[in-house]
Amino acid sequence: MIDRDARDTLLRLSKGFPVVAVTGPRQSGKTTLVRSVFFDKPYVSLEDLDTRSFAENDPRGFLATYPDGAIFDEVQRCPDLFSYLQTIVDDNPHMGRYILTGSQQFGLLSNISQSLAGRVGLVQLLPFSHGELFAAGQELSCVDGAIYKGAYPPLYDRQVTPADWYPGYVTTYLERDLRQLIQVRDLRSFQLFLRMCAARTGQLLNLSSLANDCGITHNTAKAWLSVLEASYILFLLQPHHKNFNKRLIKSPKLYFYDTGLVCWLLGIQDESQVVIHSLRGALFETWVLSELIKGRFNRGLPSNLYFWRDRSGTEVDILIEQGELLFPVEIKSGKTLTTDYFAGLKKWLAIADDVAGSARLVYAGDQEQRGTKFEVLPWRAVAELAQII
Repeated sequence: MIDRDARDTLLRLSKGFPVVAVTGPRQSGKTTLVRSVFFDKPYVSLEDLDTRSFAENDPRGFLATYPDGAIFDEVQRCPDLFSYLQTIVDDNPHMGRYILTGSQQFGLLSNISQSLAGRVGLVQLLPFSHGELFAAGQELSCVDGAIYKGAYPPLYDRQVTPADWYPGYVTTYLERDLRQLIQVRDLRSFQLFLRMCAARTGQLLNLSSLANDCGITHNTAKAWLSVLEASYILFLLQPHHKNFNKRLIKSPKLYFYDTGLVCWLLGIQDESQVVIHSLRGALFETWVLSELIKGRFNRGLPSNLYFWRDRSGTEVDILIEQGELLFPVEIKSGKTLTTDYFAGLKKWLAIADDVAGSARLVYAGDQEQRGTKFEVLPWRAVAELAQII
């Protein structure tokens, strides 16, 4: 089993909260992690029909079966349990008593905010980070291979290829979750929508254009996008609000959490096709950004990442907000450094004044450089950056 960086976070939170919740996409390793960390607790899956029926029809009797606490897997399937858990932990706030997991933000997080606010420590667990794979000796030798394969745990603990695994993942989990959350009359339209989203990773979101290309209404596209966000498939990176005396782009940018899924949706069949693909730059940018978010989530922290772009075309791929400072990061998919790579950083630093932190450029090459103005990081060093932002 590959060690997860979130392990220490879970142990820390279990000492300060009576309930610890782990959420994230399906097949990201939530169950494996909590069962290994809290090995002494009974494990209960609410995906099991008989167990779920017991919990729904007699919640007090169900919880009385586990007086010392338990792991409740996919707990969003029984939303009524949250209110009963609130009463129990308020009467006896023993730390780390209940461990909850769930793969849908709509169900898990909404019920936590309604019934268990202030009583829950939360970890968002995404697929493996590059640092976790490196520590386990399963780091891929080139960034194009890492982009193509993705980071879902089954791809590293089974003899299965991405081409075999991702189709089943989409059919078994994404489409099923969609049916549970909203009514879908035309599954083919949703499949097209998913592929069109993949083709827009790393781009500004234009919801009307996306809806038109898929032949659906604006409201349907908005609802489906919310489902994909809630299922930890994609996310919207927001523009930073600071103006710097320029007119800002206010639309968010669309990214996927896993590049392997994007590659499959784009019809990429092996890593050699990543090298020459027209979206290679967007794929590399997606990979870097997802690694940085994993670093935050694994420490139990929310994202502090934004982008910045004005209407004249000046852009910084990532702004890392730390206190009153903003640390700019530019991402380039080439393996050879050129002076053009630093143009955006130079323009932003010239107008950012006293809020600018040290600037970094991440590229697909292998050499690290530390200058007076810019720190150049190879793709492998993203794991180190993810631990300090």
